[in-house]
Amino acid sequence: METIIHLAATLGTNIGILAIVLLCAVAVVLSCLSISGTWVVLGAAIVAMLIRGESPFPGWITIGVFAALSIAIEIAETMAGSWSVTKRGGSKLAGIAALLGGLVGLVLGVIIPIPIIGPILGMMVLSFSATFMVELWRLKRIEHAAHIAWGAVWARIWVIILKEGITLGMSAALLIGMVLSRLS
Repeated sequence: METIIHLAATLGTNIGILAIVLLCAVAVVLSCLSISGTWVVLGAAIVAMLIRGESPFPGWITIGVFAALSIAIEIAETMAGSWSVTKRGGSKLAGIAALLGGLVGLVLGVIIPIPIIGPILGMMVLSFSATFMVELWRLKRIEHAAHIAWGAVWARIWVIILKEGITLGMSAALLIGMVLSRLS
């Protein structure tokens, strides 16, 4: 009977580890799509904490750091487009247009039959277009409106790079930490 219980516990732990690895992989893909994969990695860390057994990793400090990083990424993303637009002389309305255009573009980008690239391309095009239209209406100057709209696009690109980097870092820290804590 003890053998069956041990086998069941081992199987459950292995399924949990597989789920953690899959969650981290999904998180990386989501970050490419400008969706916060950091929250998924945080969820994976919570699962890891629940199945860790006698291993000290991950603990509450890891969960707290991952939660803080996830919140910081959300704040950065929210502020980046608006900040980049207003830094280039754009209006707050253009900043909102950049954000909304990017979200709509992300959804409509799935029509483009290239995985990951389609939604990103849709997000960039509609973020640019929405910002450009608002600023063209406001300024009546094509060159300046385009300059401001490119700011929205560059902000989106940098946020994706930041999200991807943080998500990869969190995933690596979680997975490597789990392996090292099991070895010691």
